[in-house]
Amino acid sequence: MQITTSWMRQGIELGIEQGIERGIERGIEQGIEQGIEQGIEQGIEREKTLILRQLKRKLGEINSSLETKIMELSIDDVEVLGEALFDFSTVEDLINWLNTLITL
Repeated sequence: MQITTSWMRQGIELGIEQGIERGIERGIEQGIEQGIEQGIEQGIEREKTLILRQLKRKLGEINSSLETKIMELSIDDVEVLGEALFDFSTVEDLINWLNTLITL
């Protein structure tokens, strides 16, 4: 009876150790995933902000509703806008470009 109890205790202790190790591993994995996601989001926001600054430098002041539309663009659209802005001469060109996205 004593041997069984000792054996059971060792099994429980081993189970607890393995559970803790798995919990730590999962926590680290989740932390890494969250960090990557946050880094990607921050990178996207920075890219949008850069494009917005470039547009303002080229076209002058841009109203807040246009800024909002630009900040709501997908990353793919922002990248296309980053190239298209070289062809813009006026804010109206930007508005027309944004309107083509809505109609697509």
